[in-house]
Amino acid sequence: MATLLINGKEHELDVPDEMPLLWVLRDVVGLTGTKFGCGIALCGACTVHVDGHPIRSCITPVANVAGKTITTIEAIGETPSGQKIQKAWLNVEVVQCGYCQSGQIMSAAALIESNPNPSDAEIDAAMSGNICRCGTYPRIRAAIKQASQSA
Repeated sequence: MATLLINGKEHELDVPDEMPLLWVLRDVVGLTGTKFGCGIALCGACTVHVDGHPIRSCITPVANVAGKTITTIEAIGETPSGQKIQKAWLNVEVVQCGYCQSGQIMSAAALIESNPNPSDAEIDAAMSGNICRCGTYPRIRAAIKQASQSA
C-alpha cells in the first residue's frame, strides 16, 4: 500500500512497491498526460516533478516517491513557471506531433523555476535528456527564452 500526493490530491494505492510511477499514474490513477517513450529514462517523455524536481517516472519505483509531492502535466499549469512555459509554448507554436511535449514542458518548467533567466547553454543542458523526434528544439529553446522574459 502506498500513499501518493499527486497534483495536490492524496491517493491510497494498493500497488507493488517496485511498480514504476509512470504506470501508477497512467493505469491506476488515470492521469494519461505523462507518456511512455523508451522505458529506460533516455527520452524524457515520462518526466514528472517530485518535490519540484524533474524525474523520469518510467524507472522510478512507486516506493521511492511515497510521501512526496508529485506534479504531472495535468497540474503544471497551476504553478507560475508552468503557466509561463505553457503560454510560451502556445505563442511560439512549439508542438508538432506532440508526443514528447508533456515531458518537454515538465523539464522546461523545472528549469524556469530553478533558473528564471537561463542562457542558451543552460537551456540546452537542462533539456538535453528530452528527445523530440520532430526536431522542434529551436522552438523549444525560443519558448523557454520567452517564458524566462515574461514578467
